[in-house]
Amino acid sequence: MLITNPCIIKFSSALLVTFHVFLSLQLLFFNHALAAELTFNIISLGAKPDGKTDASSVLQMTWAKACDSSTPATIYVPDGIFYVRSVSFNGPCKNNVITVLIDGTLVASSDIQVLAKTKSWIEFSHIDGLSITGGTIDGQGTALWNCKHSGKSCPVGATSLQINDAQNVNINGLSSINSQKFNIVVHGCQNVHMTRVNVSAADDSPNTDGIHVQQSSDVTILNSSISNGDDCISISPGTSNLWMESITCGPGHGISIGSLGIKAEEDGVHNVTLTLSTFTGTQNGVRIKSWGRPSRGFATKVYFQHIIMDNVKNPIIIDQNYCPHETDCPGQTSGVKVIEVTYEDIKGTSATEIAINFDCSPINHCTGLSMKDINLTYENHIAKASCKNAEGTTSGVVEPSGCLADKSNFWQNVLNAITVGTQHALDPLTTVKARVNNIGKASALIQHEWCPKSFFTLFADVDTQAIYKSAKVGLALAFEP
Repeated sequence: MLITNPCIIKFSSALLVTFHVFLSLQLLFFNHALAAELTFNIISLGAKPDGKTDASSVLQMTWAKACDSSTPATIYVPDGIFYVRSVSFNGPCKNNVITVLIDGTLVASSDIQVLAKTKSWIEFSHIDGLSITGGTIDGQGTALWNCKHSGKSCPVGATSLQINDAQNVNINGLSSINSQKFNIVVHGCQNVHMTRVNVSAADDSPNTDGIHVQQSSDVTILNSSISNGDDCISISPGTSNLWMESITCGPGHGISIGSLGIKAEEDGVHNVTLTLSTFTGTQNGVRIKSWGRPSRGFATKVYFQHIIMDNVKNPIIIDQNYCPHETDCPGQTSGVKVIEVTYEDIKGTSATEIAINFDCSPINHCTGLSMKDINLTYENHIAKASCKNAEGTTSGVVEPSGCLADKSNFWQNVLNAITVGTQHALDPLTTVKARVNNIGKASALIQHEWCPKSFFTLFADVDTQAIYKSAKVGLALAFEP
């Protein structure tokens, strides 16, 4: 018999919908359970946690299985010490959720020749969706450091962990110790998030940069502690949208943008922020460094804020004559442009008298520098500042007092100089010798620091030499102590 009651029809439809939803949820949970069960334990696959048996081949086989899976996969490294000669994990993979979960320790060889021809000990390349969680990687770099200190011929050394051309990468709770060279390198990557990363190496270990970022964008580094013999974090050309927060740095060489200007044609560094961080006993605090040679490189929109310095040798420094060992220096003028760098709320102690040192290029002045609320002391006194070719503004309390050249009122300064200079030139008590000395002093100052050449070309082209000289004299008077 045909059922035509509307109530029964509605009830039947609702029951079918409910049953369909129930089946969909069951299928979802079933698929999720299958995905969660896809975990590869390297001990089950043959690795031995004895610190002697090479687990490289097992790790490579395990990666092949995880990468070939169409569902999320986890590579599990249990508690124990696993010797790894070297491994290279390559994509692209069939899924974008691969997790390397480490409860144990991966150790490299202590023999400096084992990695002599290898740039990276552990390497991931061409992967979308990678997580590395927990554990320790031990580069066993002490023997190589000692070799380098001895002056003997030694291998360059291998980076402990390198990630190339990857995106959507998460590194959480990883410790890197005793790296031969750089600890962690992020190269050519997008959307990388690192948190609770710990780096430890001897304070005299050479070239053991903690985290090195280059040719990468949208990188975040949070709540990490780095102590080593080189830069805690180094930022190279091609880096943009880098956020660093709650970083503890020291000992080491500080956090550096650069070195820039290695090549004549290189990408710049753009939109970098360091905030809520502490430097302790480091060689530098926040640093921008470039080689003294022609280059199209640049560093712009950089923000250093809310930072504590504790006994730091160079808390705030821009060095555009960078040459670390003073050998084979280019001896040229840096073409790198440093533009719009903000220093805000930086406090603490300097280990040297000069706490702020801006040594900028004479052909490309550092411009748009901003200093706000700075308080740096040296031996319980206000430290000193040194500025060369540095232009910008200060606000709030800045100690040591800013030595930046403020060119925002340039034309008013010129007008005032002409007025004062003219009055001085007409003063019969002014000796000829004094006029000549003042004119000479002002001429060098104007031509190299203050006025564009076209301004004085204009003076030279018309019969206003007297005013021209008066302006020089006025500026000389204005800058006399």
